[in-house]
Amino acid sequence: MANHQKDFLFVLIKSLSKSEKRQFKIFASRLETSSNTKFIELFNILDKSNGYDEKLILKSGIIKKVQLSNLKSYLYKQILVSIRLNIPSQNIRYQLREQIDFATILYNKGLYKQSLKILDKTKILALENDEKLMAYEIVEFEKLIEAQYITRSIQGRADELVVQAKELNYRNTISSKLSNLSLQLYGIMLKTGYVKSDEEYTYIDDYFKKHLSKFDDKKFGFREKYWFYNANLWRSFLVQDFLSCYKYALKWVTLFYDNPSMIYLNPVFFLKGNHYLLESLYMLKYKSKFKKYLVLLEDTIKDPRFPVNDNIASLSFLYLYNNKLNYHILEGTFSESEYLIPEILNKLTVHTDHLDEHHEMLFYYKFASIYFGTEKYAECIFYLEKIINNKNLSMREDLMCFARLLSLIAHYEMGNDYYLENQLKNTYKFLLKMNDLQEVQKEIIRFMKNLNSIYPGDIKKEFVKMRIRFIELEKNTYEKRAFLYLDIISWLESKIENRKISDIIKEKAKLINR
Repeated sequence: MANHQKDFLFVLIKSLSKSEKRQFKIFASRLETSSNTKFIELFNILDKSNGYDEKLILKSGIIKKVQLSNLKSYLYKQILVSIRLNIPSQNIRYQLREQIDFATILYNKGLYKQSLKILDKTKILALENDEKLMAYEIVEFEKLIEAQYITRSIQGRADELVVQAKELNYRNTISSKLSNLSLQLYGIMLKTGYVKSDEEYTYIDDYFKKHLSKFDDKKFGFREKYWFYNANLWRSFLVQDFLSCYKYALKWVTLFYDNPSMIYLNPVFFLKGNHYLLESLYMLKYKSKFKKYLVLLEDTIKDPRFPVNDNIASLSFLYLYNNKLNYHILEGTFSESEYLIPEILNKLTVHTDHLDEHHEMLFYYKFASIYFGTEKYAECIFYLEKIINNKNLSMREDLMCFARLLSLIAHYEMGNDYYLENQLKNTYKFLLKMNDLQEVQKEIIRFMKNLNSIYPGDIKKEFVKMRIRFIELEKNTYEKRAFLYLDIISWLESKIENRKISDIIKEKAKLINR
């Protein structure tokens, strides 16, 4: 589990690869006459430790407590400098930044023509790679130099730079406004969740249209299109318009596949777009396209040209395995997916410092769903309790809610009547406290509460009655998302027909021929 309370320096050192550690020691040896310096000794102590232990550092005698903070800050900075000096040359942004730094050095030495020559080449490279913010920075730098030193190198140089500055500023402003809108919609999602009424729908729709009305998407370049699709996607998620989610997620992903160089320049945006596309297809139960884009994503990640670093590796793992589980849940092939669970648990330990608890708990919920589908209720409850007992999931109350509801059903299946009654009370209190007691949740609690008071001969009739009720609720725009977390209708059908829930879901998956 990711622990963000760890010492930053310790986490940074533990994130280094063998080659990065070797490079740092070579770099550090150049800074001092002796390799036995205090900051190298501190590096070695932390590198060999399993956890950050200040007492162990002080016991070594290399530093006094009052000096430790400064030494740690110095070591932290030198590690970053060392990594910066060894960044792969294929990273365009670092290339651009390096060339701007070189131009600055030449400018400070009064070598204006040399500085302008570097800036002009760098600007062309920035524009080719849609790095408009850096291109604008370069143009502003060129204006500064031209204002001090008349090069007479190009007729109308001043007019040319002014036109470039205006165009780049305009496009950067559009990108900034669209990215602001996207972030604001995401903030609304975190604060209030999905819309739950027509009034909330109207508010989001009006808010979105007001901020988007001034833009002409026909004039957009790559980055403006990206943020336009991003903002539309979040609006669609908020109002639970999953078809629109699919539409804009597909536009997002297609934008990258139509501009392959951008996949390798912006791998994080590419990965997120694919994740949202797959999530949309999962919500629409569009399994054929889901499989197609899941395979395409995995093939792209395996491509030798695809960038590799700790952040990208963690996101690739998160999105790829999350959607592999989703595919099996969509198909009802629960038994076939069990092999993924130990594999994911192993990878979670590798990526522990790069993933937050919310994503880890989401994996646990999917594990529980798979074990529920294979009728391994004890294993199902084991992972659900990890979520229920977590006190840090304030941003994913929906996950906490459905973990409790699924746990109720799993305990019922196991015949834990006493525990079930106690858990019903706790679940009801929790839902009231989080102020998110929707009709689906009310019906589930009411149904589970009444089960123990129904005569055995009447239970099947009650299951039939509740199935009809839930089918009606599934048609409600503001209730249907609950059934993606918890397929209670398939469970009820399994009880009515006295069959395995996995068989019910498999049959449904075959009938949805798309």
